[in-house]
Amino acid sequence: MVDIFDEVSEDLRHDQAVALAKRYGGMLIAACVLVLAGVGAQQAYSAWQAKQAQKAATQYLAVTQAADQQGAQITADQAVQTAGALTKFAATAPEGYKTLADLRAAGLYAASGKLDQANALWTQVAQDGSADKLLRDLATLLWAQHALGAVPDTDIQARLQPLVASDNPYHALAREVQALTYLHQGNPDMAKALFSELASDPTAPVGVRERAQGLLAQLNG
Repeated sequence: MVDIFDEVSEDLRHDQAVALAKRYGGMLIAACVLVLAGVGAQQAYSAWQAKQAQKAATQYLAVTQAADQQGAQITADQAVQTAGALTKFAATAPEGYKTLADLRAAGLYAASGKLDQANALWTQVAQDGSADKLLRDLATLLWAQHALGAVPDTDIQARLQPLVASDNPYHALAREVQALTYLHQGNPDMAKALFSELASDPTAPVGVRERAQGLLAQLNG
């Protein structure tokens, strides 16, 4: 009798499975197709991204090759020409290379005395939410370094505020600029306090510590 009940139960499960397959089989197949299509699309997109990145790298190196070879010997006109080519490249480049190109162009503009163009690019990168935070902070720091004496000190201090935190990789360089703004404001006590911190900060670059020690010596007479 037990065997009969087992056979009946098995038949019922089989019938239910067949009924479910008939009812939902098409949907299950469609779902499987969608999953496979999604995996295929993701792989294709990843391959496309890699190809675009490789293409961008080749283009970036082609644009900057002459400037790299000339180094410090590059003329102002050549620097401006390369900077223009970099900003043109950045307009259609993938995000990472776009940011690098804008930063390099800003540096070339600054080196050739075109500070308005440089500051505009540094500000653009600093405000680009899709750019890497380290590069955004670097853009802010470079802007601040070149804005000394040309922009109100309070504006520089305000934009530097996020960078002076001890956990920021650029905190020492940012505090150095901050101290210089205090000097420019005629506030040597605040400047000396910051230079004293920098001179004894083991995490600060050697150059920053040495400059801080030198300025402290001058300020203390």
